[in-house]
Amino acid sequence: MSAHNQRDNFVKAQDGTDIFYKDWGSGTPVVFSHGWPLSADAWDPQMLFLANQGYRVIAHDRRGHGRSGQASGGNDMDTYADDLAAVLDALDVTNAMLVGHSTGGGEVAHYLGRHGSKRVAKAVLIGAVPPLMLKTAANAGGLPLSVFDGIRTGVAANRSQFYLDLATPFYGFNRPDAQVSQGLVQDFWRQGMQGSIKGQYECIRQFSEVDYTDDLKKIDVPTLFLHGDDDQIVPVDASARLASKLVKDATLKVYAGAPHGMCSTHVEQVNADLLAFLKQ
Repeated sequence: MSAHNQRDNFVKAQDGTDIFYKDWGSGTPVVFSHGWPLSADAWDPQMLFLANQGYRVIAHDRRGHGRSGQASGGNDMDTYADDLAAVLDALDVTNAMLVGHSTGGGEVAHYLGRHGSKRVAKAVLIGAVPPLMLKTAANAGGLPLSVFDGIRTGVAANRSQFYLDLATPFYGFNRPDAQVSQGLVQDFWRQGMQGSIKGQYECIRQFSEVDYTDDLKKIDVPTLFLHGDDDQIVPVDASARLASKLVKDATLKVYAGAPHGMCSTHVEQVNADLLAFLKQ
């Protein structure tokens, strides 16, 4: 059992890093894993909605992100999955629905592949990176390494400007008919800048170059994939369309015209789909 102090809302990871979490409401637990370079705050619309529907909602900040400790080490998917396990163990969560967005979808898949589903009843992967984002000989539809090297360069050189700029394609605000929300852009920047540049820089490799194929094949709970067909960050053809075929009991729902940040731009649709899947 991982040590944690309920009052302080931190769980100690195996290496002593403090992992911040929110834990609201009661009932069937829904546990959220956020995308890069954000924090648990990215899930605010979903957590408020489901808490008000009578569910227990839990979300942690990945190490090196948000309010969690800015450890020098452990900025890798094995440790991220173990940190999630530490939170679930400390809070003694059972029969949970795990929900992961983008990098968090990789985290959910790797948690299930590495720790199994004893605490988990269902999984939802939204705009998620599995099976593999990087273009390789075996993964012709992936993105070239130069794309991810460009992200690393941007973060290293001027992370503040890079995050301000990244919010635009993230939410599809560069599309002609987009309803641009300056608040969302600023909140993306706020969440990104709250984290550790070292942790975020090292996380880029984890969402781009880690292959989650074996994890997906091990998932043994009903799994829902939600993805926008206008996702400019994690293109749907190389991600959800492939990943959903590797999970035994998977359902794929593609949102027409939705961007990567669909949990913020398509709140009512995402919330309705999460609630329907919970009740199934």
